[in-house]
Amino acid sequence: MLEKIDLSRKLGKEEYKRMTPVLGERLGSLQRKARDRNIPVIILFEGWEASGKGTLMNELILPLDPRGFRVHYVHSSADDNQNAYWPPMRRFWALTPPRGRIGIFSRSWYRLILDKPRSIVTYEDISSFERQLSQDGCLIVKFFLHISKKEQKKRLKRMDEDAASTWRVSEREWEDHKNYDETVKLIEEMIQKTDKAYAPWTIVESNDKRYATVKILTTVADCIERRLEQEERVQNLTSEQPFPSVASTKEEEAIDESEKPIPSSLAPSVLKNLDLDKQLEKGEYKKKLPVLQNRLRELQYELYKVRRPMVVVFEGPDAAGKGGCIKRLTQRLDPRGYQVSPTASPNDWEKAHHYLWRFWDAFPKAGHICIYDRSWYGRVLVERVEGFAAEWEWRRAYEEINEMEAQWFDYGCIILKFWLQIDSDEQLARFTERQRNPDRNWKITPEDWRNREKWSAYEEAAEEMILRTSTTFAPWTIVQANDKEFARIKVLRKTVDVAEKALGFKGQ
Repeated sequence: MLEKIDLSRKLGKEEYKRMTPVLGERLGSLQRKARDRNIPVIILFEGWEASGKGTLMNELILPLDPRGFRVHYVHSSADDNQNAYWPPMRRFWALTPPRGRIGIFSRSWYRLILDKPRSIVTYEDISSFERQLSQDGCLIVKFFLHISKKEQKKRLKRMDEDAASTWRVSEREWEDHKNYDETVKLIEEMIQKTDKAYAPWTIVESNDKRYATVKILTTVADCIERRLEQEERVQNLTSEQPFPSVASTKEEEAIDESEKPIPSSLAPSVLKNLDLDKQLEKGEYKKKLPVLQNRLRELQYELYKVRRPMVVVFEGPDAAGKGGCIKRLTQRLDPRGYQVSPTASPNDWEKAHHYLWRFWDAFPKAGHICIYDRSWYGRVLVERVEGFAAEWEWRRAYEEINEMEAQWFDYGCIILKFWLQIDSDEQLARFTERQRNPDRNWKITPEDWRNREKWSAYEEAAEEMILRTSTTFAPWTIVQANDKEFARIKVLRKTVDVAEKALGFKGQ
């Protein structure tokens, strides 16, 4: 593929001088319009060593308002040891621009594979990352700067002989040049596997700087302009539908069909047929509790020694006992090795990003534990029921969540997900007790009573959530929680069992 690219393309000086001011004014105007429409934009530059990434990026940002963009230089993953403590894609989630701003990347997440062929990251992981951002409204523009082997050698030699730039040319750059022909195959594979409708590649013939500059400026301007036109068309539609840039109409229809909610009359019932009468005697509870807590503390140290993170998720109806389970789970843990992350409504800064952004950010460091009191499942629970997320947004969330958890699992994370189930009568009794008790009435709000009126809708959403997101690598554990002591011991026992198996203390 790359060998068919015509690298002899050039642009004369006079034509270049005539075109660039016009393109600059157009880009500046489009940047302001994208900001006003809250469109996040990602522009990434990949390419050969000495292909001119820095120079061409500078030409791109000159006409832009510097308050509206941020440039990120991505170091080689092999040289960045600190990032080894988190899943590889986490640092890129953290760098995604908020709505209305532009993120410009000199090298990118593709380095996870190009620089480290045996990386646990796959092109499917990268495509899911880009697809999720695109579905959330982000415009992604990807450039590969292509130069010939002869041109690369000439540039490296010139840089090496210049006292001001010789530090940029090391043995590695010359080694990469020697492997040019072999690297072509890797780059072609990268482009072929990740050239998607929602994030296409543009190959830039970069032997001539002027030609490359104009092509980049024109491409970015055209992409932003098309997105603005799509936004305008969407606003004129009377019915709500997925973002038109994500896929073609046929592809979008296929996504809709595969992600349609299962009618409640046809969905398997996990919660309605649950035996909630299970109980545990007080004496047995007091006997088992410290044993399991002490064992969990021992396992916490084992997790730290082998640098394996653990994520524990708690979901369930209001007053199901999530806080009580979390308290007993953490009671004897080393506080330096865990954190509890209570998930509230997103603030304005969090709303400016993809809804999964804040959860990637809160992922625990390798060897640590993070316990989520409610979680990313809010997208398919409260946001679905209350209408905070459009139907097409929460429909696609099942796949997005499964993909995120799969990447965490591949990194070595142990994932436990608990759904604490109580019946409506038990919830009413707990609400009433909280309201009457001065020491506990802070735990009951008018919002809790309002949510109770939607019990059936929440239960239906929970049933579908469990069905669609209980995977082999991150299954749901349903906890009968009418009896608090039974629920707490079940949570502790399951956590210990899963941790022991993952660490090799029990037969697989």
